[in-house]
Amino acid sequence: MTAIMKGVRVLEVAEHAFVPAAGALLSDWGAEVIKIEPVERGDAARGVSTVGSDVNLMFESCNRGKRSLALDLGAPEGREILYKLAAQADVFMTNKLPPVRRKLKIELADIRAHNPRIIYVRGDGQGARGPEAERGSYDLLSFWHRTGVSQAVAGPDGPPFLPAPGFGDCTGAMFIAGGTMGALFHRERTGEATVLDASLLATGMWAMNGSISAGLFDPAWRWPPPSANPLSRVYTTKDGRQIAMCCLQAGYYWPIFTRLIGREDLAADPRYQDHASLLANNGTAIAALCVEFARHSLSEWCEKLLDFSGQWTVARNAREIAADPQVEPNGYLQTCHTHSGIPFQLVTAPLQYDGEPAPTSRAPLFNEHGDAILGELGMDWKAVVGLKLRGVIG
Repeated sequence: MTAIMKGVRVLEVAEHAFVPAAGALLSDWGAEVIKIEPVERGDAARGVSTVGSDVNLMFESCNRGKRSLALDLGAPEGREILYKLAAQADVFMTNKLPPVRRKLKIELADIRAHNPRIIYVRGDGQGARGPEAERGSYDLLSFWHRTGVSQAVAGPDGPPFLPAPGFGDCTGAMFIAGGTMGALFHRERTGEATVLDASLLATGMWAMNGSISAGLFDPAWRWPPPSANPLSRVYTTKDGRQIAMCCLQAGYYWPIFTRLIGREDLAADPRYQDHASLLANNGTAIAALCVEFARHSLSEWCEKLLDFSGQWTVARNAREIAADPQVEPNGYLQTCHTHSGIPFQLVTAPLQYDGEPAPTSRAPLFNEHGDAILGELGMDWKAVVGLKLRGVIG
């Protein structure tokens, strides 16, 4: 893959997932990402594992390919090291809250004082302005519940929990990564360094923009619409699995599909001769297909529908996607190894350049690259040891 971000240096002062996941994408695409971690404990996400194993998979995903340096940014000597790194960086990324940024002296003016050309990226919960600008949040709250996503998929027992760890964080990270690349392009063309703001709230609203706009335009609008199309539904197979169909041109696909499954009588039935009549008599059509799907197992249906020209898929869980026939040829999963050699799989960056998936690697150990980074800054080893003894660096 073409490493389109090669030569770009990113300085990241962020924890958990929202902004770090964006840094991980930039790293996959070739950027050097230096992750600054609190010297006394590291990124808080190091202690939050999503599975009971020896591999912190969410941390690995959000920090893959980075270099780690432990710094006490509360100490003037620690900030001085950060400022030296900022002077050599193209991008500064943070998700620290405004009061913390002010306390640590890593606000825009602080960083720009040492590098006027640096792209400054802020990620937060609710936006950079307004009464809650200084209030923290998580994707479960600002992306999932606050924007209407959870209510849109709520069932009789109420809204479900977030579908996956970091669901909104990872979605927003793609926007941050893309916005950062756009800011770098703008600087290249104009010489102007910009400030990029992204929030979980804005990300969730963008994902829900179809419903938000329609709901504001028409108070009577509801989603999802009534499912009148017999070929745009989810059907249950004999073995309790589900097949989702989305043939929006139902009148065209109905005779093709029904003949394919051996129901020529449904193809010839005058009640289903065109799109309008099919929708008008959808109750009986749906009932007939429910019976048909219940007669065969999922594997049998997959074989039957292999050559069907309409649109359908198996409703899979997250674990099953690894066996999807499109995953391996496109390199959508890659195997990495922890520092101790334990293998695990990560989803690759969702954009590919020149027909190849972006290579990725494990996340760094805490302060794994500290000595090397300080050496690259030309720091005297005796001074480094002194800072270590005082707890300023890891």
